[in-house]
Amino acid sequence: MTIAGMITGTPALRMRSVEDGGVLPGEADAVVIGGGLVGVCAAWHLARRGLKVVLCEKGIIGGEQSGRNWGWCRNTTRDPAEIPLMIEAMRDWRDPKVFGALATGFRTTGIAYFTYPDNEGEQAKWLRQVSGAGLDSRMLSRREMDALLPGNRGDATGALYTASDGCAEPELAAPAIAEDARRLGAGIFTNCAARGIETSAGRLSAVVTERGTIRTSVAIVAGGIWSRLLVGSLGMDFPQLKVLGSVSVTSALPEGPDVSVAARRFGWRRRLDGGYVLSRANATYVDVVPDSFRLAGNYLPLLRRSIRELRFRVGRRFLTEAMLPRKWELDRASPFEAVRIADPAPVERVLSLAREAAYAEFPFFATGRVTRSWGGFIDVTPDAIPAIGPLRSVPGLVLASGFSGHGFGIGPGGGRLAADFAAGTAPVVDPTPFAPSRFGI
Repeated sequence: MTIAGMITGTPALRMRSVEDGGVLPGEADAVVIGGGLVGVCAAWHLARRGLKVVLCEKGIIGGEQSGRNWGWCRNTTRDPAEIPLMIEAMRDWRDPKVFGALATGFRTTGIAYFTYPDNEGEQAKWLRQVSGAGLDSRMLSRREMDALLPGNRGDATGALYTASDGCAEPELAAPAIAEDARRLGAGIFTNCAARGIETSAGRLSAVVTERGTIRTSVAIVAGGIWSRLLVGSLGMDFPQLKVLGSVSVTSALPEGPDVSVAARRFGWRRRLDGGYVLSRANATYVDVVPDSFRLAGNYLPLLRRSIRELRFRVGRRFLTEAMLPRKWELDRASPFEAVRIADPAPVERVLSLAREAAYAEFPFFATGRVTRSWGGFIDVTPDAIPAIGPLRSVPGLVLASGFSGHGFGIGPGGGRLAADFAAGTAPVVDPTPFAPSRFGI
C-alpha cells in the first residue's frame, strides 16, 4: 500500500503536504528522528539557534498520532509535573515570534471537564495541587456551566473549566511548523527512515538512514510509538506501550459552542471548518502484544488507576509485533521502512456510543452527520509522563517520547526542551520530572 493510500484509505486524514528536502546532507550539527509535532518543534528551535539541523521522517510529517489526536492544548487535569512545560508550550502556540503567526489553527476556546459526584473530589484535589501555577482554572456550578453550554440535558453537576485553554488543528500544525523550520534552514526529509546510529569513542557519531549516513554528534529520538524499538536496538529498555484511540468528525454545526468538552461518555472539540471532533476519552483499547508481558510489572500502578477506562483485546497485532525484529543491520531495510505510517482502524463501537451520548445531552448535534473517522496509536509510559532528556549509555542521543496522549498540546514545550538538551543550553523548565534516567536508561 502506498503512503497516500494508507492516509486516505480509512478515509480519514487530510494532512497538509510537506515537500521532501531532496538530497540528504552528509553531516549536520543535529539530527531529529521523527516528524511528529515534538520532532518538528525541536527542529524549529534548533534551526532558530543557527544550528544545521536535519529532520528525518519515515513517512509524512504528522502522519501518525500528531495528525490523529483531538487537537486539545490544555492545562486542565494535567499531571502537576507537566504544568510548567505546558505553560511554556502555550506561550509558544500563541507567540507570533514562535508559532503564533503560523497556520496551525491555534485559538483560545476554553475547555470544560464535566463534574459528577464521583469525580468532584478528584477535580478539587487537582485545583489545590496547581494552585500556585498561575492558571485560571476554576469550578463552575451547574448554572454557570449551562450559561457556557446552553441546551445541556445531561446530569453533570458542574465543570472544571479553564478559559485560557485552547486547541489547534492536528492536520495543519506539524506541517506548518515543519515548513517554517525549513525557512529557518532546517532540512526536512520525508520517506526517509532512520535505521539506527553509529558511535565513535563511546558517543554518537552518525545517524544511518535509508538514504545514507549523516555524520553528527547529536540526535533527538522523537519517534512516537517507534521510539522503544529504535532505542531498544541500541540495548536500552525504554518502557513504552501503545493504546488505540478512535476519533470521528461531524459536518459543520453552526449553532454549536466553541468550548471543548470532556464529559463522562463523550468529548468534543470544534474545528475551524465548523464541524466537531467527537469521541470518548475513557474507552481506550489496548492490544495485548508481547511487550504487554515484558513490561507488565512497570505498568501495574498505572493499570490499577486506569482499569475502568481500558478495553483489552487479543488479535492479529500480537503475532505482527512478535515477528518484529529487535535488531537489524543498518545497511538493510529496517522495521521503520516496512510500516511507513501506522494507520489502525477506529473502534466504531466507541464512536457510536459517544455520538449517541452527545446527541442525547446536546440537541445541536442532531442536525449533524459523521463525515469521517480514524484510529491512532498513543505512546504511553508507566507514569504517563513523557521521557525527555539525554540517554546515559549513548552520549549525544536525546529522547523525546512517551507523551501519553498529552503530546499535541505540550509538543512545542517538549520540542523546545529536547532542543535545549541537544544544543547544550539551559533547559526551559526543570527537566527532572521528564528524565529518561527514571527508567534506568
